[in-house]
Amino acid sequence: MIYFDNSATTKARPEVLDTYRKVSEDFFGNPSSLHALGDHANQMLQTARQQIAQLIRAESDEIYFTSGGTEGDNWVIKGTAMAKKPFGKHLITTSIEHPAVINR
Repeated sequence: MIYFDNSATTKARPEVLDTYRKVSEDFFGNPSSLHALGDHANQMLQTARQQIAQLIRAESDEIYFTSGGTEGDNWVIKGTAMAKKPFGKHLITTSIEHPAVINR
């Protein structure tokens, strides 16, 4: 797994902000919607997925987007817990774990 969350500690580069602004203004459809705006947004999302996969030498179906760190943490914890259920029904962590994990 490659973790790309910078925890809001790194300033975004100008070209990243320019791209974000353009996409947010011009392609604001929900990619899950059935209308033309949604379809176009979905096409852009799938293109981004393919580009990222190519950059990191992965398959596009291995690339997932979440809304943020908390969702990503919970997704991984729950997925791991379900996959490892035959080995027991407990999770072990430490007192220095992120609140999104401790308070899931």
